[in-house]
Amino acid sequence: MDGAKTRALPEKKAANCNGFTPPEEKKGSPTALSRVDHRGRSGVSTPPLESWREERTRSEEDNELNLPSIAAAYSTILRALGEDPGRQGLLKTPWRAATAMQFFTKGYQETISDVLNDAIFDEDHDEMVIVKDIDMFSMCEHHLVPFIGKVHIGYLPNKQVLGLSKLARIVEIYSRRLQVQERLTKQIAIAITEALQPAGVGVVIEASHMCMVMRGVQKMNSKTVTSTMLGVFREDPKTREEFLTLIKS
Repeated sequence: MDGAKTRALPEKKAANCNGFTPPEEKKGSPTALSRVDHRGRSGVSTPPLESWREERTRSEEDNELNLPSIAAAYSTILRALGEDPGRQGLLKTPWRAATAMQFFTKGYQETISDVLNDAIFDEDHDEMVIVKDIDMFSMCEHHLVPFIGKVHIGYLPNKQVLGLSKLARIVEIYSRRLQVQERLTKQIAIAITEALQPAGVGVVIEASHMCMVMRGVQKMNSKTVTSTMLGVFREDPKTREEFLTLIKS
């Protein structure tokens, strides 16, 4: 209306690309830390890649609703392969396979905020924290076959630490999706950075890909190693070297 005064409403804080909503920050407070962008440079606030802007995309109700159609699709695949889904050994295979695939991709049912909001603690600890040899099972999105390996995570705290088991939970959330190893490595590192705002994060994944072992080049002993270094892990060679040495010891 003409002459009417309008009042701007406060902007609602949105969840970040990993579904984690950070606490409110006050100017000058210890939690109002400089940001680390996804190329590892401190003091710069850069939004994450739009393709990583993820929310929960599946629920338990979706699982129950979609299970029959997934099982029917497996029956179709069995027929197309020349098999008889009606024979005794395959009668329940489509349902078993459908249930297994839902489990293999259960990371779509979770977000980072589901596991982290109650496990971030104020702690004046400024030395490196490392959890290594975290078992990882994921599904190659190109061939729908597994890749299996170990994840090593290190971070340099900045007045806050994360419950150690939550690092393994972050790995579980992102690995239990259709993935490529390169993206998985970076998603884990960015999730920790956005949740804690540490001085730096390093993530290394070593994995064996069944798409290289069971098919294609069929190289039984090949391993793929990927890494993501953010903050001081990227900027400071000594910090990076310390992390890489400790995960190999």
